[in-house]
Amino acid sequence: MNALEFFQKSAGTWRSQRTTHHLAFRRAEKGGSEIYVDPLNADDPKVIEICQMHEVEPTTAIGGAYVKWDGTMAWDKEDDENHSGETVFALVPDDSTGRKGKLLRERGYAEIMPVIGRYEIDDEEALVLITDYPSMSSYERFWFPAPNVRMRASTVKQFGGFSTATFCTEERIDAVNNANTSKSDSQESSNQESSKQEQPAIASIFGW
Repeated sequence: MNALEFFQKSAGTWRSQRTTHHLAFRRAEKGGSEIYVDPLNADDPKVIEICQMHEVEPTTAIGGAYVKWDGTMAWDKEDDENHSGETVFALVPDDSTGRKGKLLRERGYAEIMPVIGRYEIDDEEALVLITDYPSMSSYERFWFPAPNVRMRASTVKQFGGFSTATFCTEERIDAVNNANTSKSDSQESSNQESSKQEQPAIASIFGW
């Protein structure tokens, strides 16, 4: 599996439950969000635009994704912080396998600015994203314990030493029929949806 296939596998709307540990304050907070993922083909105007933004030749990209999220955290009651937004990714692989390379972002999660990170599919078929910002760095790892359940663990470290660590469990609540995907991808998605209908809800295992 390459990185584009991972995003295609992530297509749809996800309900996320997460816990964030603020290590410097020795304090944790829980939160939830809905995340929408729409994979993009290499010739999508959004992918071409993000490549041009980073002065990268668009023909080197294998595709990308549009991601939108809307969430809340416990501390929002104290600081009214906004946890909603959207971004576009473009994948520029190092080689023909597409398993590692540069991840071009319209904006980062840790800082609102265009950024180039690194991605890699590890030996366990998990997606690892590493991004260095001017004032901090982030490490994110995504994996699928089941077709409609995704796990995510991440750390953010500021260069002054302050860090946060987050763990998320995400359940797909609505698959997306992406018009840009091939017929084979559409057929695979249809088969997965049929399988989902035939089986008990995986979310019950997590007590949601």
